[in-house]
Amino acid sequence: MAGGGAGVADLRGPRFLSSDADELKTALAREAQALGFDCIGITDPGAIDDAGKHFLEFIASGGHGDMDWLAASPERRVDPRGLWQDVRSVIMLGVNYGPDQDPLAILQQRTRAAISVYAQGDDYHDLIKKRLKALARWLVATAPSEVKVFVDTAAVMEKPLAQAAHLGWQGKHTNLVSREFGSWLFLGAIYTTLELPRDSAEIDHCGSCQACLDICPTAAFPAPYQLDARRCISYLTIENKGPIPQEFRKAIGNRIYGCDDCLAACPWNKFAQQGREIKLAARDELRAPELAELAGLDDAAFRSLFTKSPLKRIGRDRFLRNVLIAIGNSGEVGLAQEARRLLGDASPLVRGAAVWALGQLLPYEEFAAIKTNAIANERDESVCEEWRAVS
Repeated sequence: MAGGGAGVADLRGPRFLSSDADELKTALAREAQALGFDCIGITDPGAIDDAGKHFLEFIASGGHGDMDWLAASPERRVDPRGLWQDVRSVIMLGVNYGPDQDPLAILQQRTRAAISVYAQGDDYHDLIKKRLKALARWLVATAPSEVKVFVDTAAVMEKPLAQAAHLGWQGKHTNLVSREFGSWLFLGAIYTTLELPRDSAEIDHCGSCQACLDICPTAAFPAPYQLDARRCISYLTIENKGPIPQEFRKAIGNRIYGCDDCLAACPWNKFAQQGREIKLAARDELRAPELAELAGLDDAAFRSLFTKSPLKRIGRDRFLRNVLIAIGNSGEVGLAQEARRLLGDASPLVRGAAVWALGQLLPYEEFAAIKTNAIANERDESVCEEWRAVS
């Protein structure tokens, strides 16, 4: 069985009686817990019609930015049957990754890097996919059927499906919120040809609260339950491949990979629990790394430090772009030497960010003295524009 949509088996068997299906569901939940899942629910493939309509509106507005994969074949995303017409039940599963400390505290340590909680440990994709495959194998062996497994790598609307399966609800920040685990759930899905008893959909418990909207540094929510990814720090530091737009650089602060602000602000986190999976726990070296140390990483050192980390997928150049934005926001003049050294980097993306960082940290006279010679020798127009933008 392959992840991301490959079937486990072609073993269609007889449908279970309703009493047998209830027993199977109970056994399935027990097996899921034994494999390390923290919650499970089952829903109908046709349960997310409204979410599908909202998704199409989101794509039409351009709110997905450069994430073209979101807009590709939308009919496969808005309805599970568009991805696999034989699916009869959707099993949604969650793994808690609750942090052991306040994710927002690092934002006050301006010479250190803030990395999103989910990226401080091993890549959740690998861990959860293995568990999904194990559970799917158990299901096929127990009740002959066909199954497909997904973990954030295919055209699956995990959050609406999770709400339909009673794992939580999509809050005003568009992320899933759980009464038991707060904001901190990784999601996975198993599609099956079995007819399994459904769970009732979770209702929205946000009420009048809009703490997640108010805390957003870049005003990425044009309205409750709506996200403009082009303004989101997670998008800007991860998905965005080019220079970070000038208007958002100050607001990014020392966030070098993702942003937890809207998640951490949710009052439902008072019920959250620390994650129990050691592989997802934060590595000490990624909790609050020094910006100066990160700025010195070459490609080999970058790959070594972020082995098994989701952070590795953005590559060294985008990573250093983010680090340099954080250096520019640090207010620490001593870090200007790191930015100045990276003016000679092979990547125009890195050089451009280094220019901006120097412009924030150096007195203008000192910056101007560097600028004259540097701009005369620069061959990349985007970097020249960075030099000219500092006045």
